[in-house]
Amino acid sequence: MSKKIKVIVSGGGTGGHIFPAISIANALKEKCPDAEILFVGAEGRMEMQRVPAAGYEIKGLPVAGFNRKNLLKNIPVLIKLMRSRRMAKQIIREFQPDIAIGVGGYASGPTLEAAANAGIPTLLQEQNSFAGVTNKILAKKAKKICVAYDGMERFFPADVIIKTGNPIRQNLLTAQVSHEAGIKTFGLDPEKRTILIVGGSLGARTLNESILGYINLIAQQKSVQFIWQTGKYYSEEIQTRLSSLKKPENLVVLDFISDMNAAYAAADLVISRAGAGSISEFCALGKPVILVPSPNVSEDHQTKNALALVQNDAAIYVKDSEAQQTLIPLAINTVGDTEKLQSLSKNILEMALPNAASDIADEALKLINK
Repeated sequence: MSKKIKVIVSGGGTGGHIFPAISIANALKEKCPDAEILFVGAEGRMEMQRVPAAGYEIKGLPVAGFNRKNLLKNIPVLIKLMRSRRMAKQIIREFQPDIAIGVGGYASGPTLEAAANAGIPTLLQEQNSFAGVTNKILAKKAKKICVAYDGMERFFPADVIIKTGNPIRQNLLTAQVSHEAGIKTFGLDPEKRTILIVGGSLGARTLNESILGYINLIAQQKSVQFIWQTGKYYSEEIQTRLSSLKKPENLVVLDFISDMNAAYAAADLVISRAGAGSISEFCALGKPVILVPSPNVSEDHQTKNALALVQNDAAIYVKDSEAQQTLIPLAINTVGDTEKLQSLSKNILEMALPNAASDIADEALKLINK
């Protein structure tokens, strides 16, 4: 491409939106090293730290999410939205992008709306199997919508949909870690099967309570060991409770796992929430997984993500409300079933789309060339 291209990437709020956004930007930089990329995020959200740490400039909008339970609390939200729309128009006017890419999250609404109104082509990346409200609105003017699941014509015009999958953290594929090295990283026994429990960087109360409720059963396991990421939010409370319960020797407890490559390599089975980004990582790595969708997300999209795998026999699903009673016994039985683990691994790997970031970057460049 002869001319220097300018790209806006907008969205964020959670790692599930931010990691794919950065992966897309990195893929564009690989294809067009002199591309100028500007991120637009929401003030006070994690993208305002993560994006600069990845080497990109970001501008913040004061946009916030709507309170669906108490409509009166939305008056300040509407004021912030109006301010964000004005600011987004100004950003588009000053930066003059060739394309605007939306990855979901509060900031993508006003940013992509402003870009589309200015005649700039927009590309959406919908990560979930059930489209969010913002993307459904933005889809009316989008030139291309990159999705990770089949059947998305329920939400979007079929002629602009392309199935690319969700971009994942690139180092998960490039930095190969052996099972033995992963086990060694956590000081575990190479002769035992390993279950990894992750509830995201902040943690997940249901997963944590499921473990605490079965501490005695965990301690009794002779051939199974556990890596448990409690999340930073719950760490102090859990350490206090574990001191009175007596922590089993076969349970490694961490508030946050910085080396996920090693954790995935060590794990024979993963227990996780059903965020789209996490699921894409499990697919790419062929990891057997038990999914416990969070009930506290819009449109219950995590359950729909999980069921999209379950219908292909590519994951096991446990309802959040049933997890504290059933999750740990089920996980222990599953990790001991070699045939089941192999079947889950094979089926989830078949759902992988590991070149998502590169494919989305190619679609963006096609729109620019038009």
